[in-house]
Amino acid sequence: VQLQASGGGLVQAGGSLRLSCAASGRTVSSYGMAWFRRAPGKEREFVAAIIWRGNTFYRNSVEGRFSISRDKAKNMAYLQMNSLKPEDTAVYYCAADPRYSGSYYEEYEYDYWGQGTLVTVSS
Repeated sequence: VQLQASGGGLVQAGGSLRLSCAASGRTVSSYGMAWFRRAPGKEREFVAAIIWRGNTFYRNSVEGRFSISRDKAKNMAYLQMNSLKPEDTAVYYCAADPRYSGSYYEEYEYDYWGQGTLVTVSS
């Protein structure tokens, strides 16, 4: 499975962006999909996940502002980001999990990773 993340860019605080993750190589309709991010000088952290049943999960700081979704027919996942803040500035990575063990917030849960797309939020 290859993942290609796109949609990052420069946006002012309060603005919106929609990230896309295109999967190729095989269908990921039964996989869990997630977004992680790495801010400058920080460790990579969990942002949002959607498991095979459709349940969604978010880190507290993005709850109510970000929304993860997927289009199984297109083999795509998305992250809609609204009300962006400067602290959301980071490289965002999409990831795919072929088997669900419950640890959707852990990097080790995911076998496949995209290359990352940079989101910069100016104040």
